[in-house]
Amino acid sequence: MSTWGAVLGGAVVCYALKLLGLSVPASLLDRPVVRAIADRLPVALLAGLVAVQVLGGADQRLVLDARAAGLLAAVALLLARAPFLVVVAGAALTAALLRM
Repeated sequence: MSTWGAVLGGAVVCYALKLLGLSVPASLLDRPVVRAIADRLPVALLAGLVAVQVLGGADQRLVLDARAAGLLAAVALLLARAPFLVVVAGAALTAALLRM
């Protein structure tokens, strides 16, 4: 299969999933359990992705380097209620300084 075939196939699958989501009845989506899961699932997935990218190494080992320090700086700035751009800049600056 060519690259374009894979791209087009992925686009068709994504569109089909979108249509499937739109066909779910509203009565099902209004249930408290479904709402609770829908509210928490994106946060859990994003936290998992961040953890894998920050703490994971190429050989599936735990790696504590400048990325972890940048994450800790971001958490500290978030706890201090800093604006989002300050959090991102602070985390990037921390990681960059430690890599020098």
